[in-house]
Amino acid sequence: MRTRPALLRSLPALPVLALLLAGCGNDHAPFYQGYVEGDYVYVASSEAGRLDALPVKRGQQVTVDAPLFTLEATRERAARDQASAQLAAATAQMEDIATGKRPPEVDVSRAQLAQAEAASRRSAAQLQRDTAQFRIGGIARAQLDDSHEQAQSDAARVRELRAQLEVAALPGRDDQRRAQAAQVDAARATLAQAEWTLAQKQLGAPAAGQVFDTMYRVGEWVPAGSPVVSLLPPGNIKVRFFVPETVVGSLKVGQQATLRCDGCGDPIPVHIDYVSNQAEYTPPVIYSRESRSKLVYMVEARPTPDAATRLHPGQPVEATLQ
Repeated sequence: MRTRPALLRSLPALPVLALLLAGCGNDHAPFYQGYVEGDYVYVASSEAGRLDALPVKRGQQVTVDAPLFTLEATRERAARDQASAQLAAATAQMEDIATGKRPPEVDVSRAQLAQAEAASRRSAAQLQRDTAQFRIGGIARAQLDDSHEQAQSDAARVRELRAQLEVAALPGRDDQRRAQAAQVDAARATLAQAEWTLAQKQLGAPAAGQVFDTMYRVGEWVPAGSPVVSLLPPGNIKVRFFVPETVVGSLKVGQQATLRCDGCGDPIPVHIDYVSNQAEYTPPVIYSRESRSKLVYMVEARPTPDAATRLHPGQPVEATLQ
């Protein structure tokens, strides 16, 4: 893992170095010295893993969603595939419950009903014959009773199979359907979690900007939450300069100023978005009229994103108020 450049680590000490009094430019307007700073975006994964790919390098300009790095994700892909299969199985089971029995099962029940109806007709006809024979004394009472019982049994079997066919056409019970729907929802949530975890293994740029630094090399182990790439979007570039106590009271957020720096070309317009209410340098003990002039206050200003590309963190600048 690489550390940040020494220049950036020393930036917090710059206010002491930048306690510079207002000077005069060519147009005799006072200027105030400061430096450029950046609010970096550190891109990290919530998951740990070996760094498999790092398609960007320091200083490269990237667009939003451009791939930044990829971590090894064999386990996460397997978990995603398993969750997807479980969701498919739960969904199929819910559809099966909702539709009742399958057509082949219904066909078997219909065939059984047809056989039972035929048997019921035979037993009913036999009962009629035996009743007639019993009246003329052709058969015993016991034989007639057997025929009557057989006819009743066959008729009951027909009623039973007809009821089964009616039930087969119905969907599952409400409690069954609710329970299976809950299983489907749980499987869907598991899949969403698995897909999110897998997506954490390949991250893109959250904003367009410059790749300021890369902290790991391909093949190294990256702990969870450890930044792999730091970005500097143009909108995150700002300028800090310092004004004396006699000037700070007249400053307002939104006020315009211009910057000059070596190699920057034309002056760069900026707008003030923060004025500190605490002195960066405090004189000893007593704030006399003379010592108050030694107080300086930090002011932060931002250029437009287009103009920000002409500025670089750590670069000294001179600000002129308007």
